[in-house]
Amino acid sequence: MAEESRLATVRRARRIDRALADAYPDARCELDFTSPFQLLVATILSAQTTDRRVNSVTPALFAAYPDAASLKAANAEDIERIIQPTGFFHAKAATLVKLGAMLEEKFGGEVPGRLVDLVTLPGVGRKTANVVLGDAFGVPGITTDTHLLRLSKRFGWTLSDDPVVVEADVASLFEPADWTVLSHRVIWHGRRCCHARKPACGACPVATLCPSFGEGETSPEKAALLLREPRA
Repeated sequence: MAEESRLATVRRARRIDRALADAYPDARCELDFTSPFQLLVATILSAQTTDRRVNSVTPALFAAYPDAASLKAANAEDIERIIQPTGFFHAKAATLVKLGAMLEEKFGGEVPGRLVDLVTLPGVGRKTANVVLGDAFGVPGITTDTHLLRLSKRFGWTLSDDPVVVEADVASLFEPADWTVLSHRVIWHGRRCCHARKPACGACPVATLCPSFGEGETSPEKAALLLREPRA
């Protein structure tokens, strides 16, 4: 695709978002949670694993440790036994105990609703903070997970691999009110269609808008076999 103007990039980006909205009308956070605390813990556990695997362990985890105080008082080995399927369970368990302690000692046991506070917590960077802010507090944010980082470059929304730069580049193309749901749509598309190794270009709902069309399988029939559930 020839170099386009800033206005053309914004217009194309928003057309991509509308197409993704049609393709994934139910796009949302796929971690199960009922409170900011649960979402924060689940997001920390989601590192290097799938949301489905996290959801398989969190019911038992939250039953045993329903709040920050119980995490603070927990034996890390007991947590490890519950969260082992998520991988890196030694480090994650240690982080959760530290998280409970800091929440209790600095924030009265509550999850803070500001980015500047969230990123001071153990195991919490901007990505995790934006997930919690967007889905638990309704504060708009761009979630720069691996799918959004990959697709933002493929879509021509950014030239950077730096999550902070990508976050700013993508945010500049959309209205703040759209940031959270946009992130979910892009993540869903990355998981289901625009895969890292072999994107299903021939079955992609934004194929005509994507400057990277052709990086993957372009045959509609063959590409359809690459789609992962739920299929668009």
